[in-house]
Amino acid sequence: MRPGRVLGTASAVVGCMVLSLAACSDDTGSDLAVAQANVTAKEKALRDAEAAASDAGEALCRASADYITALDRYGDVLHQTAVTVGDVQTAGDDLGKPAATTKDAALDARKAQDAVAQAQQDLTAARSALVEAQASASASGATPTDEMTPSPRATLPGGSVTRVEEAEDEFEAAQAGISGQTPLSEASEQFNAAAVALETAWIQLYADSGCLSDDQASRAGAEATAYTTALQQSLKDAGFYDGEVDGIYGAETVSAVEALQKANDLPVTGTMDKASQAALEEALSAKAGADATEATASTAALQQTLKLVGYWDGPVDGQPSDELTDAVEKAQRDLGVKATGEVDAATVAAFEKALAERADPAPSDPAQTPDTSPSPSETPTGG
Repeated sequence: MRPGRVLGTASAVVGCMVLSLAACSDDTGSDLAVAQANVTAKEKALRDAEAAASDAGEALCRASADYITALDRYGDVLHQTAVTVGDVQTAGDDLGKPAATTKDAALDARKAQDAVAQAQQDLTAARSALVEAQASASASGATPTDEMTPSPRATLPGGSVTRVEEAEDEFEAAQAGISGQTPLSEASEQFNAAAVALETAWIQLYADSGCLSDDQASRAGAEATAYTTALQQSLKDAGFYDGEVDGIYGAETVSAVEALQKANDLPVTGTMDKASQAALEEALSAKAGADATEATASTAALQQTLKLVGYWDGPVDGQPSDELTDAVEKAQRDLGVKATGEVDAATVAAFEKALAERADPAPSDPAQTPDTSPSPSETPTGG
């Protein structure tokens, strides 16, 4: 055999080895084996990427838990007894390290999930090639292999990440906006509002990233629902919320909290902080006082009405009592109204009619009206 022929044959063999026989064999079975081997390799790459993403996710959970704990402390820093504006300006300084660690962990988690996404795409392409090879094998009589089911992959929620980034910017802006000339109360409100909003954003990301166990997620969900339900009811009672009390901290609840904050000249975040809670409690107290005053006036008016129609001889003091209820029931029975002890529209109408009759009684029968005119015999005569 000539050397050139040997060299050409050797080059062809090497070429086939480099290409893993993919383009050097006319054997359909070999094409199928290559496609299956490629799928197997891509499946392993996906498993490795998912494992790396899982490790990165766990690291993010640990870092964010530490950061949330630190933020929670600073949510209360301004409610100590001897706080100064200087405390506010430097309050978040030692959040820098846990913040940086958490941001790096979040970045690593995003990169790891991007790698999972790429591995998923590669596996999908490999499986498509395998399907084509199986079709060719079927046509040639070879036995096709079964296609594997794609592996699920976790995702780092983009919306939660965006909200965290916005809250981080707002927190930094709140700190930067506090100077030595900022009134202490205003500085306190700004810092606490930003800290609480940032903590809330990280808690949401922590939960959305799968950092909670099923039991923890269930308990956290129940507690969040209970808190939101109570908040919605309080906002409704105070006149800031007219939506459904459903325990969901959605757009309507956020708008109600913002309305509360605007009405009290507080930082508008849509998140309840200490100043917003105090404002809500004050609004509820004022509403309760107004309601109590209105109720007292209404009860006094009822007592006065009953007294006028002859069913109440007690004091007109605006205080409800069993005796007052009994008086209402008796009046209702006498006036032909269903006796419930409660004043409704029918009772009011009956009272109005009774009062009108007392003020303008109906004329009596003329035949029964005594004649007071003098008789003819008593009529004086002229002399």
